[in-house]
Amino acid sequence: MELLLTGSTGFVGRNLLLRLADDPRWSRIILPVRDPDKLRAQMTGEGITDPRMHPWRVSEDLWQLPLDAAPDLAIHAAGLLFGRRKEDYFETNVEGSLRLAAQLPRSCRVILLSSLAAGGPTPRDAERRSMEHEDRPVSWYGASKLMVERELRNRLGRRLLILRPPMVLGPRDAATVPLFRMARGAVRIKPGFTPKYYSWIEVGALCEAILASSSNPEECERHGPLYLGSVQTITDLELIATAGDVIGSKGMLVPLPQAVVRIASLAVDAVPAWRAAAPSLGIDRVREILPDRWVCDATPFRISFGWSQQATLRETLAETAGWLMQQGKI
Repeated sequence: MELLLTGSTGFVGRNLLLRLADDPRWSRIILPVRDPDKLRAQMTGEGITDPRMHPWRVSEDLWQLPLDAAPDLAIHAAGLLFGRRKEDYFETNVEGSLRLAAQLPRSCRVILLSSLAAGGPTPRDAERRSMEHEDRPVSWYGASKLMVERELRNRLGRRLLILRPPMVLGPRDAATVPLFRMARGAVRIKPGFTPKYYSWIEVGALCEAILASSSNPEECERHGPLYLGSVQTITDLELIATAGDVIGSKGMLVPLPQAVVRIASLAVDAVPAWRAAAPSLGIDRVREILPDRWVCDATPFRISFGWSQQATLRETLAETAGWLMQQGKI
């Protein structure tokens, strides 16, 4: 069988490649990327020399695939996480995804890696967001993910499985650099004065969930968007404290009024160097920081695919910190 994986130079995609190298089901793995040389360098650094893997250069979001490409399954993990304009999110996450889908064989199944952001924060009257709750994204990013879900569902029907992970943590994630740098300092900043509650998933567990769903097409056909995540709900206080603990640092937590966080996001978006250093603090993504509860119900996925997460938050952050230190990022 032939597999197509997008986003292979990104956080989830890089981790997924490591697992695909040990998955004998696929005779060929097509890897469309903008920079094949970067992908080859990453694969070499990870010790991946699998001849089944074929990097393929694509331009922008056009997704021109090899003429002989005939994937049985496409895992679409690419997407824009941090942008300055609403149009940027929709061009990449929606229009680009539709161009990709238009090139796939009619027999190809698709797993779309979406996001909890497409559903939005947990409703005020609920403990966890479930598949039955109305989707209410609060960011441009989330709105773009919701739109691509709907558009691909219209085009692909039962050939599409949508997975909505919450916060993803683990090695190879450069987006956690600001978290560890803050945790290393004497002062640690927290948005708001009350705890914020989150579902989360370890990146290895997410990769296992994706591969588990890829091996069971019958279950894929019976389900719409499915939430993923650990059974363990965490708070922003636990996240910051654990990040400090695993790097042996102690500091004082300083809550900031959310209005100050909004103002700071304007400055981050206005200064390119700040935006590059802390993309998660841009205006749009701060819209996701302000709600107090991002907790989802992953029970349907666990029941359907027999999947569960074993890693703890401490284990995950310790592994993440170790990888970042090896890369000289913290």
